[in-house]
Amino acid sequence: MLEQPESTTNATGTSMAPTPLVRALLDAQTAATPQTVPYRGMATVASFGDVDAEACAARTGVVVYDLGWRRRVEVVGEDRLRWLNGMVTNAVSDLAAGTSNYNLVLNAQGRIQGDCCIWRGHSEDQLLLEIAEDQFEALHTHLDRFIIMDDVVLQPQQGWTALGLTGPDAVPLLDRIIPSAGGCGQMAPGTWKQVASQEGLGATAIPVDLRRETGRQAQHWNLWCREADVAALWQLLRDAGASPMGCEAVERLRVVEGVPAFGIDFAGDTLPQETAIEDALHFSKGCYLGQEIVERIRSRGQVHRHLRTLEIFPEEQAPGAGLELTDANGKPLVRLTSVAPWNCNGSTQWFALGMVRAEAEIGSTALRYAGGSARLTTASHPKTQNS
Repeated sequence: MLEQPESTTNATGTSMAPTPLVRALLDAQTAATPQTVPYRGMATVASFGDVDAEACAARTGVVVYDLGWRRRVEVVGEDRLRWLNGMVTNAVSDLAAGTSNYNLVLNAQGRIQGDCCIWRGHSEDQLLLEIAEDQFEALHTHLDRFIIMDDVVLQPQQGWTALGLTGPDAVPLLDRIIPSAGGCGQMAPGTWKQVASQEGLGATAIPVDLRRETGRQAQHWNLWCREADVAALWQLLRDAGASPMGCEAVERLRVVEGVPAFGIDFAGDTLPQETAIEDALHFSKGCYLGQEIVERIRSRGQVHRHLRTLEIFPEEQAPGAGLELTDANGKPLVRLTSVAPWNCNGSTQWFALGMVRAEAEIGSTALRYAGGSARLTTASHPKTQNS
C-alpha cells in the first residue's frame, strides 16, 4: 500500500496535494507505489527504487513519469491573441495551429515573474497556457491584473493532467499504442496533436493531447489526458515497455540537459538575457510588458552574468546548490543553482547549473571550490517544459 498520506509537507511546512496520478494510485491501493515528496508545488513519487537506473533508462530506453504538477489555463475572449502577445516575451501571434513556444513573463522593470509554455489550438482559436503548480497562483494573479479593458478571461482547465515519456525508444512505443498519431517520429519539437488511442490501447480508447518537447540529451513527449484516464494510461505505457521514473531522476536529467527552472535557477530578480534561454525572446514582435528593458540590454550592452551548465570534478567534497566557485585568487565567479550526479557507466559525474559572471567566460578561467574544481560546458540553454 502507498506509504504516504493524502498530502505531503514541504520544507516550509506547507501541505501539498498529491498529483492526479498519485491520487489514482492511492485509490487503487497499488502495493508497489513508493513514498511521495514535494516537487514543483505538488506531491509526487521520488523514485521507484533505483534513481541511477531510472535516469540511465531515459538515455538508453524509454521511461514514463508524472507531470501532474503542470496546470493548463485557456485564454478566451475576443482580445485574447493581442492581449497575450503583449504579456509574454515570445511571439504568440506567429504560432501556427498545433504549435507552441516557451515564454517568460516580465514586470515593467524587465524582471522575470514566471515562465510558461503557450499552445495554439488546432482550430487556431484556442490558446492554452501551461504553468507549473508552484508558480500558478502568483503568475495567474500577475496576468489577471493586466486585463483592464480587454475582452479576455483566464479559465483554468479542470480535470486534466499529464504524463511524460522520454528516451530513444519512445517513438516506436507511441506508434504501437497510438496508431492514430500517424508516425510520431515525424512530429517536430514544439508541435502537438489531438489523438485517439483507437485499437492500440485495447477496448477503451483514451483521448490524448500528444506533444513533442525539445531536448538536448533525449527525446521528450507529453501526454495530456483526463484525470479519470491517467491510471489507465500509466499502466498502458508501463505494459508497453516504459520504465517508471520518479522526480529525483527527472531532476537529474534536467540538470544534465542544462534546462533552467524558474524558482530554482532563476527568479524574480533575474533579467531575461541572464537566463541564456535564447528561444524565449522575440525581438521583432512588437511591444510587450518589460520589452523596453529587454531591448535596452540588447542594443546598449550585455548583462554581467549568465546561467551556464558546468561539469564539477570533486576531489574531497561533493558540490551542492548555493556553492560558490572562485578563480585562482579566490574571487567568487559562479554560484551553483542546481547540482546533480550522473552514474550510468559505473563512475559518477557531477553536473550543475550556475549563475556565472561574464569575466569567467573569457579565456580559460580555472574555477575551483574548497573540495574540487569545475569547467563550463555550454554557452546557452535550450528550454523544455519537462523541467
